[in-house]
Formats: sequence, structure tokens, C-alpha cells
Amino acid sequence: MGHWLHRNIVEPGKLPLLLALTAFVLTFVITRVITRLIRAGKGPFGNVSSGGVHIHHVVPGVVLTIVGGFGAVASGRHGFGAGLCAVVFGMGAGLVLDEFALILHLDDVYWSEEGRKSVEVVVLTVALVGLVLAGFSPFGVNDVSQGEAQDRGGVISSVVVNFLFAMLVLLKGKTRMAIFSVIVPLVGLIGLIRLARPGSPWARRFYARRPRARARAVLRAYHRDKRWSGPRRRFQDLIGGKPDPVRPVGR
Repeated sequence: MGHWLHRNIVEPGKLPLLLALTAFVLTFVITRVITRLIRAGKGPFGNVSSGGVHIHHVVPGVVLTIVGGFGAVASGRHGFGAGLCAVVFGMGAGLVLDEFALILHLDDVYWSEEGRKSVEVVVLTVALVGLVLAGFSPFGVNDVSQGEAQDRGGVISSVVVNFLFAMLVLLKGKTRMAIFSVIVPLVGLIGLIRLARPGSPWARRFYARRPRARARAVLRAYHRDKRWSGPRRRFQDLIGGKPDPVRPVGR
């Protein structure tokens, strides 16, 4: 285990990335545990406020992200300073992305249905960083030898093709697949082959005069959402807690 860690993490300079990811995950988990205890009225924790203003944890998160980010740029990829800055950055990123939905909606939607977006973004971030740590490189340019690196045309072509894959998948309304296709091009190829999501730019452009394709796209999206919406919601509830029930208007 130690040999593998040194060869695959320490030597390539990925130790700060591993430390940042670990700090990110731990900070998110600890933050969610504390906020759920506050919500339930248990434990010694409570909301932080100053002058009647509720201080969301995204505020210290931004400060830690800035400090850790600039510190990491100044310290390089090796040494104690790089590791410390990586941990600080990971902690800040965990606090910020835990309230991603608040930043997106500019409203306190932490325990609402919209707040699930924070959990989705955190899980997606962990998955992408984990792929990079496992050896995947963006755009598929991985393990390039010194001789191959001189072939600029081949590298640039690979980058352009995989970028186009990601953009086309995004036009098909498959955001998650588009993001993962940047790291794993095969995901982009699968997204291109499959039908577009109803209402996506691709569907509006190419399915407008193809009623069969449009109907198949709607049916496939319906079955997929029906199949995965339940497990996805249970997974999000397990990580982030159940959102508050929606109250009827006027009550």
C-alpha cells in the first residue's frame, strides 16, 4: 500500500489533490451532521449570527478557499506548505459547495427541494476528482511519453474532439454525462449515440419534424426518470437530509 501510494500519488505530485479531496469530503460530512443536529434541536451546536444577520457557512468557506487557493499557487505541488494549503482549500470548497444551492438561487434553500442541488454538485465533484486521482486525465491525454508529447497535432486533435463530444452531449441535455465525458471520452460517445432529452437544444433542432424520434425521446426520459428518481432522492436524503415538506400556498 505504501509503495502504491508513493508511486501513484506522491511521485506524480498528486498528494495535495488527495489531501484536498479528503478534507473536502470530511468537511462536507461533518457540516451536514452538524446542520442536521441543529435542525433537530440536538447537541451543543447552533446557528451563527452577528447583528441579527445569519452567517451562512459559505462565508468562512469562501475565505478558506481563497487562502488555500492562493497559498497552493505560491507553494507548488510538494512540501508541507502545499499539503497544508490543499487541506485548507478542501475545507473551504466543502463549505462552499455544501451551500451551492444558496449561491445558485440567492436564497436560503438549504432544507428545500432546491437544496438537493448542493448534494448533487458535491457528489459530482468527488467523482470527478476521484477519477483524476485514479489516473484519468482531462480530454483523454494520459501517460503521454516525451516523444508523443512532441506531436502537438495529435494532442490538440484529441483535445478538440473530446471537447466537441462534451459540447454535443451537453446540447442533448445530459449535463452529468457531458461533464464526465471530459474525463472519460467513452461516456461522451455513449451520450452521442443515445437519444437527446426532451426540451434540449438538440431535440428542438433535430426532432421538430421527427415525431417518432420525439415520442421515443419523451418515453425514454419518462422511464429513466421514473426508474432513477426514487433511488436518487433516497441517496440524497441519506447524505444531505430530507427537505422540508412543501406547504400549500395560502396556508
